[in-house]
Amino acid sequence: MFDSRSSFAASPDPDRGIMQRAYRAWAPAYDLICGGLFASSRRRVVALASTAGRRVLEIGVGTGLSLGDYEADMEVTGIDASEAMIARAHRRAQLIASAEIRSLSVMDAENLSFPDGRFDAVVAQFLITLVEKPERVLDEAWRVVRPGGALFLLNHFRSKNPHVAGFETRIAPLLHHVGLRPDFPFDRIEDWAADQTGITSISRIPSGPMGCFSIVRIGKAAG
Repeated sequence: MFDSRSSFAASPDPDRGIMQRAYRAWAPAYDLICGGLFASSRRRVVALASTAGRRVLEIGVGTGLSLGDYEADMEVTGIDASEAMIARAHRRAQLIASAEIRSLSVMDAENLSFPDGRFDAVVAQFLITLVEKPERVLDEAWRVVRPGGALFLLNHFRSKNPHVAGFETRIAPLLHHVGLRPDFPFDRIEDWAADQTGITSISRIPSGPMGCFSIVRIGKAAG
């Protein structure tokens, strides 16, 4: 049986400066390239997050592609490390958002300036594999989820197929400098979760073309 923990060494966590430069470059074309490819998965994770309550935080909101997917009764806060992305998110919010957009701001996902338990749901779309300290970002996201709420991740993780995983590992160094990381193992999410208290469930749902993405829901115990 293929063991993703030992068969391939994942690429190192990205340097923050490299990622910020990459996403400044991505910002003008991000919507065109990612809008259609991620659309169905984006709508699906928004719908799932909405079941946790009306107060949602999107970490790595980017250009705000998902802002129009929230229903009018939702209250949405978005943060991103990229000023260029947030500027586009503000423009998009004015045009398409029906939900109440509480704020869209530049913020470090490793040090969220929100109180504990502020949100019913925290959503991170295509983010956790691209930050310098994934476990630290997960810690912060978990901290601001209220008891009884949930954390939602939408991401590509390294394939369980050994042939595909080998290819992802080989191309990872080539994609590192453009802000992509195809070989991030799901084991790291599971290892992080094993160290937490209050997790009631972890579910992983295939999504996107040929199930190449995953929607992960991590439930938090009620107080």
